[in-house]
Amino acid sequence: MEEVFLKVPTIQDFPELAAYKAEFELSGDTLHGGARLDQMSDLSAWLEHINAIAKGRGLEAGRVPSSTFICMRSSDNKMLGICNIRHSLDQPYLLNQIGHIGYSIRPSQRRKGYAKEQLRLALMEAGKLGISKVLVTCDENNLASEKTILANGGLYENDFYNQADNKTTKRFWIEVTQK
Repeated sequence: MEEVFLKVPTIQDFPELAAYKAEFELSGDTLHGGARLDQMSDLSAWLEHINAIAKGRGLEAGRVPSSTFICMRSSDNKMLGICNIRHSLDQPYLLNQIGHIGYSIRPSQRRKGYAKEQLRLALMEAGKLGISKVLVTCDENNLASEKTILANGGLYENDFYNQADNKTTKRFWIEVTQK
C-alpha cells in the first residue's frame, strides 16, 4: 500500500471529487462519509456546506458539527476515500446507528489496505477534536468494514436493530489518544 494522507477538501480538489463521485454512481455503491457529496451536484455548494457544518453553522435539525476529510495517495494525489467525523453523538440515531466516523473508499481502490489507513488517520483527527472514545459502526453484513474497524482497535459492544429500516448495525468503540 502506498502512503496516504487526509486533508480538508478545497476547490483544487474538485476534479478528484467529481471522479470519486462518478465512480460511485457507476458502481451503484453507497458513498458513506461524504457529508452529502452524493446528493449535491454543485461542488462549490458542497464545499460551503462542509465548511459551515465543521463550524456548527447551518445545521439541520438532528445534525451535529462534523469535519470532512478526503484521503489522498501521496504519489499521484489521487483521491482514494472520504471520511466524516461527527464532533459529538448528541442524537440517539448517532449513538445507536451512525457513530462518530463515516467513511468510504472508491470502489476501484478497495482491498488494498486504504480503508484501514484512512480510519487510522481519521482516529488521529478525532483525537485532535478532543474525542477520546470513538464509536464506529457498520452494517451487520459489511465484513470488510468490520475488519477495518477491528484492525484499528475496535472493541465490539453490541448490535442495534432498527425496525424502521429493518437493518442491524454493529457498534464498536475505539480508544484514541488526544493530540
